[in-house]
Amino acid sequence: MFEDVPSALDGAVLDRAVLDTVFRQTEVGVHVLDRELRLVRVTGAVLAERGVAAEEVLGRPATEAYRVFGVEVKESVLREILDGGAPLRDVPVRGRPPHDAGRPHEYSVSVYPLRAPGPDGAERPVLGLVATIVDITQRIRAQQRLGLLYEARERIGRTLDVERTAHELVEVTVPGFAGSVVVALTDAVLRGKPPELRRAGETPLLRCAAVGGSGNALADGPLPEPGAVLLPGLFGERLFGERLPDGPELAAGGARVVAPLAVRGQLLGAVVFRRPPGADPYGEDDLALVEGVTAHTATCLENALRFTREHIVMTALQSWPLRPEGETRHAVELAQRHRPGGTGAGSWFDVIALPGARVALVVGQVERPGLSSVATMGRLRTAVYSLATLDLAPHELLARLHTVTQRLAREQGRARGADEPVASCTVAVHDPVTGRLELARAGASLCVAVLPDGSLDAELVEEGPLLGGEGPPFACSSHLLPEGTTLCLASSARADGGPTAARIAAALAAPDRGPHPMADDLAALLAPERVLLVARTLRLPAADVAEWEVPSELSAVARVRHAAEERVREWGLAVDPLTVELIVSELVTNSVRHGAPPVALRLLRGDTVLTVEVRDGSATAPHLRHAKAGDEGGRGLDICSTLADAWGVRYEGDGKTVWAEIVLGGAPD
Repeated sequence: MFEDVPSALDGAVLDRAVLDTVFRQTEVGVHVLDRELRLVRVTGAVLAERGVAAEEVLGRPATEAYRVFGVEVKESVLREILDGGAPLRDVPVRGRPPHDAGRPHEYSVSVYPLRAPGPDGAERPVLGLVATIVDITQRIRAQQRLGLLYEARERIGRTLDVERTAHELVEVTVPGFAGSVVVALTDAVLRGKPPELRRAGETPLLRCAAVGGSGNALADGPLPEPGAVLLPGLFGERLFGERLPDGPELAAGGARVVAPLAVRGQLLGAVVFRRPPGADPYGEDDLALVEGVTAHTATCLENALRFTREHIVMTALQSWPLRPEGETRHAVELAQRHRPGGTGAGSWFDVIALPGARVALVVGQVERPGLSSVATMGRLRTAVYSLATLDLAPHELLARLHTVTQRLAREQGRARGADEPVASCTVAVHDPVTGRLELARAGASLCVAVLPDGSLDAELVEEGPLLGGEGPPFACSSHLLPEGTTLCLASSARADGGPTAARIAAALAAPDRGPHPMADDLAALLAPERVLLVARTLRLPAADVAEWEVPSELSAVARVRHAAEERVREWGLAVDPLTVELIVSELVTNSVRHGAPPVALRLLRGDTVLTVEVRDGSATAPHLRHAKAGDEGGRGLDICSTLADAWGVRYEGDGKTVWAEIVLGGAPD
């Protein structure tokens, strides 16, 4: 197709054609200055675009000619290049062209010396300067918008706090994007409640959450104070009738942009951006930027709101009250602490009163943090309390709790992506009559005892497998503790290593200090989301305990029955002695007849209950049966269950104990 093009294009004709194309058609500003730095030629398309006539600039000195274009130049810089200095390349220059004098433009300027043609290698004289000027305003503004969007994604939402997220939106957009900003959130969001779906034509109650800049983004006057109620008119009827926009919209001739903060149809709030007088009005490109920033902010607000709600639930679950201290005050002096951290680690502690004046101390922790872990903690805590009423040994209780944990894991496993729960738990049962402490441990936890002489025992029981993990057998141990021993239990310390033995000993030293000062000192050493129990062991006073050895013959039943009746009368308890006599008679008869020696009867006097215990050396389980009308026996436990308020059996290594509790009530008969 180029066969008819004359060969002369290889020379002067080609040069003229290129120059003609450059100066008449290209949109790149090409300017030629002579040695006197007068503008002698300029691209015609640029003159037309800028609205400048050629006679206004041609022949004039550069400083005057470029002032017409709204650009200030330094003659000394041009003169230096003309005298042999280095050319300028891509130097940014700001100006206000006459066709758009209301806002500044950014230019990229390059200046080169113009030399006459000559033989290769010969020094060619400088005829003047050639300058290329490219308007890069749109490119710079696009880069600024992208930079602002990147900064918003980096800085907004760094904390899971609703009000802090609103302040971060202000910090990112003032003053670079807006002179003043008002962020308003719905009253429900600020209260931590889930936002309601928007109804057509409804504008919810909005409160000012964050403000920044000067002037007023809403109307003339000062900026509103944080927390102030913003009437619907401020966002609604003054700008858009009686509604909030569904997306970013311009108002007041482009001086303001109003945008909702919404996620999946749920309105969280609204934001108004306003530029100061004299600044560039907002345009369509700015609306796209606002949409990106507000969408990201709304997502961060939703995450913060969800965290706030979950944190409220977790705090409520983890602050369940302990059992009444009056039920255990004869067994231990107790102090408990919880260091919240906001992550919902699922830590719990419990103190459970057991029959026979005993007390169970429980400390546990679900290993994975989160709301589901706190919910699992609540279910495990309920299970522990239920299992404790069965009078199980601590290691047997953990074995059954392990089964419960596995069942929870199977239930949660049906949900996609649910983590199977595993937990650590330590159970300690203290008997204030004998001073015996039974321990069992699943997982890692803090478990130490400080004796009255100040010596520390940090190896009460070995670490066992986690609940829901490898399973039984769990580590267990038994200790005979002197009165005044301080026992310390804390939830899992695997993640942070826990305090050293020396620091524990220092915190728990000095037997004359109470458990509460000790707990304060030790709690300061624990990591957040850990719970702590500090218990000082007590002994039941001898005056509240009565024991008799029972010979293995039925004739002995009458003697111990009358002895028990006399002791109840001596104590002056508000209980019917005949009721005690019948219960003692039936339980002792069963042990003598069906159990194995040695047989012993024990009465324990409490503040609200009298406990009758009969111990024998047989592990045979008694069971309640309902005798027929003509049967001569088989009514022992039936009589006990009728007369007593509670009864049960607990098994020990060398036998069992059958117990019955009678709640103290009205005056004795």
